[in-house]
Amino acid sequence: MELFAYYRSTSSYRLRIALALKGLDYQTVPINLLKGEHRQPVYQTINPQGRVPALRTDDGNVLIQSPAIIEYLEERYPVRPLLSDDLITRAHERAVAALIACDIHPLHNVSVLNQLRQLGQGEEQVTQWIGHWVSQGLAAIEQLIGDSGYCFGPEPGLADVYLIPQVYAAQRFDVPLAAYPRIARVAALAEQHPAFLKAHPARQPDTPA
Repeated sequence: MELFAYYRSTSSYRLRIALALKGLDYQTVPINLLKGEHRQPVYQTINPQGRVPALRTDDGNVLIQSPAIIEYLEERYPVRPLLSDDLITRAHERAVAALIACDIHPLHNVSVLNQLRQLGQGEEQVTQWIGHWVSQGLAAIEQLIGDSGYCFGPEPGLADVYLIPQVYAAQRFDVPLAAYPRIARVAALAEQHPAFLKAHPARQPDTPA
């Protein structure tokens, strides 16, 4: 498989975690967003939306949008599942994933931030925008996840796949995290897990030296 990704993209990060947790091999094809490589025709023939990540499967099909790709991986490679056997827990896992993918991450995506700047908002206002939406989302997640282990049990799953990259983004944008001890617990566990370590932006082939 080939993963078209940018090292600091949180959606690319979550897909790397899912691949690592399932023990799947892939080759990274770096797409440098800062250099505009995602807008070049050669990449837009792969992903017409011009965003990362995209995954080319072993049979040559190209998949886009990290939630859809992660669902594909879960169905295609059911060993080492990311979802609980319990239907209610599955719903909670999916809720946390959707909260991040639909309600937090899109609002601090670079395209949204650039649009705010084009509409005349200064960097102070952009920073306040990021802090507001990230903090609001993390406060909800703090109440939704469990009191021990990872988000919903002793092993990492779908919610953790989404949460850890969002924590990384919060730290990158200097959003305070002290009010979220449950999230801090999960992040501390992930810092010791080989799959999360492998997927971290600092360990990617396109990470700046």
